[in-house]
Amino acid sequence: MVQKNQNLYEWKMPPETMSDSDLIGFRFRSYSHVNWAHCKRFRLRPINRFNVISSCLFIVVVAIICGYVYLYESVQPVTTLVTEKITVDSEEDDSKGVCNLYDGTWVVDETYPLYNASQCPFAETSFNCLANGRRDKGYLKWRWKPKNCDVSRFDVGETLEKLRGKRVVFVGDSLSRTQWESMICLLMNGVDDKTSVYEINGNKISKKIRYLGVLQFHVEFYRSVFLVRIGSVPKRSPKRVRSTLKLDELDVVSSKWIDSDILVFNTGHWWNRAKLFEMGCYFKVGGRLKLGMSTMSAYTTALTTWASWVENMVDTDRTRVFFRTFEGSHWSGPKGHTCEVTENPLSISSTRDYRSGFSDIIRSVVKNMSVPVMAMHVTPMGSFRSDAHVGTWSDNPTVPDCSHWCLPGVPDAWNQILFSYL
Repeated sequence: MVQKNQNLYEWKMPPETMSDSDLIGFRFRSYSHVNWAHCKRFRLRPINRFNVISSCLFIVVVAIICGYVYLYESVQPVTTLVTEKITVDSEEDDSKGVCNLYDGTWVVDETYPLYNASQCPFAETSFNCLANGRRDKGYLKWRWKPKNCDVSRFDVGETLEKLRGKRVVFVGDSLSRTQWESMICLLMNGVDDKTSVYEINGNKISKKIRYLGVLQFHVEFYRSVFLVRIGSVPKRSPKRVRSTLKLDELDVVSSKWIDSDILVFNTGHWWNRAKLFEMGCYFKVGGRLKLGMSTMSAYTTALTTWASWVENMVDTDRTRVFFRTFEGSHWSGPKGHTCEVTENPLSISSTRDYRSGFSDIIRSVVKNMSVPVMAMHVTPMGSFRSDAHVGTWSDNPTVPDCSHWCLPGVPDAWNQILFSYL
């Protein structure tokens, strides 16, 4: 049911003129064993009481001073590290001045958009809303601005240099594919010779061509809408069961994700009744069919499987791992089938819907992992952008789309935040 696509492009660049800096590490050892057999007893002779008291006070004062200096030197670096971690993704009160990159608003920026989708051969026609007849251009001019800080201005030259020799891998559904396309279009602005960007295997660029090489680094997309493996139907299953999701096993192509420097995951839009139960797809754990398992429970189990895989299979000393939360969508109407694209972003974010439930699960699973993984909590920022969806400006205008985003658009902000971590 899930198609795996694998494609590769490469950009060429002159070799580096500078070598990498040497890194030096230190190892500390602690010795706590004492051989008390070597200790001797001494008999104290009578001495002046005043001298004893003075000596004791002096020792106490010196001990306090030394202890303060020691504790200050020891604790200070730890405090800095914790502060840096909190400033990236925190839900602290705004009054404390904490920088949460995902808590903010959209502001008009006349320097936007950052690229022209019609000049980027990797932007799908389906997402190029201007080329598909959208007349208003205001949706292109919005930049994400966190409340107490700012996302670094996108510097294509600096970003290309940071990614030199790296392998960037996106894994997930079509929203992940959109972020993949956004990244390539952003980076192409820094390449003078556009012909240096090509598909490694010589394939024509299409939805099935998803590997790109850029300036001696690779940007790849793997389609895995559930992240877990598609399973067979157990014998003597009800007729309504036509396929299964093996929640305790990761996708069969997961071995191809491991050897990467930046690994970005997402899954969510396929976890609903229409894409699962109405299609005859049910859950399986330990080889047993789980007909009564809810979607949320299955999603949690799948993400726990993913987390275990990351902890045991990915070298997080080398690989930076990210998981993007559920993107906001703006379907409306009694049955949620109405798509009305506005001209401007919403003034109030409405994030507490079923999508937030998925995002809460993602953040909880990531928080409890034993290795460093960053949850990119993009759900709130997308909830404002009812103006930025594809709507009817796709290659098939008869099918409205309030899930995917126009390019340029919201996925560019995701990538700018991703670049800021680098």
